[in-house]
Amino acid sequence: MSDTDVAAWAALLRVHAAVVPTLDRELQAACSLPLTWYDVLLELNYAPERRLSMGELGQRAVVSRTRVSRVVDALAEAGLVTRESNPDDRRSAYATLTDAGLERFRAAAPVYLDGIRRHFTSLITADESRTIAAALQKVLDAR
Repeated sequence: MSDTDVAAWAALLRVHAAVVPTLDRELQAACSLPLTWYDVLLELNYAPERRLSMGELGQRAVVSRTRVSRVVDALAEAGLVTRESNPDDRRSAYATLTDAGLERFRAAAPVYLDGIRRHFTSLITADESRTIAAALQKVLDAR
């Protein structure tokens, strides 16, 4: 493994460790919404019928699969999602975005997107952004 490879990996980890907590603080300060909640709302917003099985949500959301259940429970308690039993398989459940959850997601989106712009994309060129996206997608596709 080359020094460049190690440096790329280390930079990815350091950027993640620096930017994610900053985005979390900004979302919580502006919208009283933790980044983990926003991530789950984001995935549900783009899902068909704004609904995913807990397994699908665990695969898509950035939070760990074990933590996604706790996040959904907290979102359900806040009225932002509903958790519904799967009538075909009692061992699984669905999470569905509520109207209140959609409203909260839409209110938080500008804060989230502005944070990404200020803390990440404004610091790199459009070509660098495309290169990063393509390279990281290759890694995801190999999983």
